[in-house]
Amino acid sequence: MPSVSPLEFQPLSSAFAQDPYPFYAALRATPGLTYFEDFDIWLASRFEDVSQIVLHKKMVRSMDHIASQEEIEAERFKGNWHDMPHHQRFVQFSLLDSDGAVHDRLRKQVFKLFTPVMVGKLRDHIQAYVDRLIDSLADRPEIDFVADLAAHIPGHIIGHVLGVPDEDCPKLRVWSENIVQFFDIDRSEERKELAERNTTEFYHYLQSLKEQRLKAPKDDLLSLMIEAEKAGHMNEDEFISTAMLILMAGHGSTIDVLGSGMHALLKFPEELQRLKEDPALMKTAVPEMFRYEAPLPFFHRYCTEDVEIAGQSFKRGTKFGVLYGSANRDPDQFPNADRFDVGRTPNYHIAFGRGAHFCLGNHLARLDMDIIFSTLLRRFSSLELVDSNPSYKSGLSVRGPKSLQVAWKAG
Repeated sequence: MPSVSPLEFQPLSSAFAQDPYPFYAALRATPGLTYFEDFDIWLASRFEDVSQIVLHKKMVRSMDHIASQEEIEAERFKGNWHDMPHHQRFVQFSLLDSDGAVHDRLRKQVFKLFTPVMVGKLRDHIQAYVDRLIDSLADRPEIDFVADLAAHIPGHIIGHVLGVPDEDCPKLRVWSENIVQFFDIDRSEERKELAERNTTEFYHYLQSLKEQRLKAPKDDLLSLMIEAEKAGHMNEDEFISTAMLILMAGHGSTIDVLGSGMHALLKFPEELQRLKEDPALMKTAVPEMFRYEAPLPFFHRYCTEDVEIAGQSFKRGTKFGVLYGSANRDPDQFPNADRFDVGRTPNYHIAFGRGAHFCLGNHLARLDMDIIFSTLLRRFSSLELVDSNPSYKSGLSVRGPKSLQVAWKAG
């Protein structure tokens, strides 16, 4: 069985956090898939292999299709997923981690508000919010682009869609980050306690918000989901889980890709200049930001029957790790894959996944990016990195700068 030695693949290391792409390149150069013992998982790093797995009809996200309840509980204990009653109830089960009829039923209840037409109706609201936020920061000679700007926008927008009061969005961001962090490799007791505590707080918050909407419905997703529950299309736990997932998904990954997208623009000043001179390139620049630094670089699948992937045979129940971050830098799919190109076309990146689990919020995320970067390039004559080597978050499942000091000048 081929394996990755600790020296070759250390996803919790600072070197991997700063630049995972040499590690990914080494994986792509290894024939077939590569077994990663720490996760008991087979890693797919090439675009072709990743695509085959996520589009395969016999691949699922949940163990429900391949294991007994006793086996699932044993796996939870092995991965330290146990003794987390609210996390297990609302996070470990979700629209994201369901399959087949359950997944289709839940997705159908919220999909209608994430279509291009419905998302397009948010443009004026997003633009007004972005303008107000930039107005409040414009007099500063420099900002932390992540903390001062990026962190405030996605949560506000997805909160507006769901029906969350704007003043509550900052605490929802903190809860979301503390819950999601437990999905990465480091699942210590301290991180476990934090995830469970914040899930519990999030749950009680959503219960209270739901009670308010039951008394006074509004034109928002929360009220729409209440009607879906009344009609029997989702139960109470699915209601909470889906609301929680939408809020969590609308925070971290978009904040991360805003930060990495800005970093890429400033790291490749000739591309920034191209975009300034031809604003129409924003329609290709935004997909390139997602390709160049996939904000969610790792997901998993299980096979429900024996399969063959990359010339290798795998037994039913095998767990696969699909490395979107690596696939999006595969030179066999993307010429000059390590170069950031705002005009790249075609650009069939896989940052939003593929198949049944294609990202529900992709249209909203792209609209956020388009408006934010178009506004910045229109309002500021100068944008420059203060720190040429910003620190990136550690882990296999996230990709984004912790902070990004940017000097700017209006004009």
